[in-house]
Amino acid sequence: YVMLEEVQDKVGEKIAALCHAEAAFVTAGCWSALVLGTAGVLTGMDLKKVAQLPKLEGTGMKSEVIIQKSHINGYDHALTNAGVTIITVETKEEVEAAINERTAMLWFLNREAPMGKIQHEEWISIAKKHNLPTMIDMAADVPPVENLWKYNDMGFDLVCISGGKAMCGPQSAGILMGKKDLIAAARLSAPPAGGNIGRGMKVNKEEIIGMYVALESYINRDHQKEWRIWEDRIAVIKNAIDNVAGVTTEVIIPPVANHNPSLVISWDPNKIKITRDGMGEKLRKGNPSIETIAWETENSIRITVFMLKTGQEKIVATRIKEELTMASA
Repeated sequence: YVMLEEVQDKVGEKIAALCHAEAAFVTAGCWSALVLGTAGVLTGMDLKKVAQLPKLEGTGMKSEVIIQKSHINGYDHALTNAGVTIITVETKEEVEAAINERTAMLWFLNREAPMGKIQHEEWISIAKKHNLPTMIDMAADVPPVENLWKYNDMGFDLVCISGGKAMCGPQSAGILMGKKDLIAAARLSAPPAGGNIGRGMKVNKEEIIGMYVALESYINRDHQKEWRIWEDRIAVIKNAIDNVAGVTTEVIIPPVANHNPSLVISWDPNKIKITRDGMGEKLRKGNPSIETIAWETENSIRITVFMLKTGQEKIVATRIKEELTMASA
């Protein structure tokens, strides 16, 4: 048995040191980090306000979070769980006009950074000018490993990340890190404390320790070697299906979010009589079951390999080639 608060204290100190943050703690996924971080911004260390969330009217708490319109994609619902209203903007001038006495925070979704008109540094600069905190959601933004401390170093007040994905930590865990006062405030709405909006967002001792072990392991691994392994796995699949008539392949690397080599497999529907969804279903229902990512067009799928074990890329290659060949006209 352990005292969970003490485990969070000790693990948080170690995570913060690794990621160049003032403080940190393990959350029930990145979504939980978003909710609790927002709660901390709203309540500060006031326990009465903690108990009042998500009801903001008449409490004296600020109630608006500013987000770029291009960053709205569903994850902002985590913020509204804390009771805030989302204010959307597109330009620097619109941000300046939107800021008022109700503004609690400026929020940034890293995955959508290429789509926005205001980039990280300028977003932070605007917030600092008005003495407002900033939060960044970088749930899927390792690799590269440097992102673990990049946004803390850049000046974001709160940084939220998933513990799973390429970091290979507990899938149900995440990390909230940033300024010491905001982390302390966020923890008031987190379990094991009760009577707050985060009561159901529990993390057990195994997840807390597991998150730290995964983080330390991820930081210390040979990332160049790992990248080459991923490229080799992609090559095995690509080489196996490139000679199927009507099939084309392309290796892509998303610039942000899930930044790892992936293979897009496309086919000529006049030569291969199967749809994207049909291919996905056949691979899913096969033995072993293989899950693919639906791509932009009706006749293409995308494969990622960073979660495969050594040798499994050969199984994937064989099964995809089998289905493409059987569907050939």
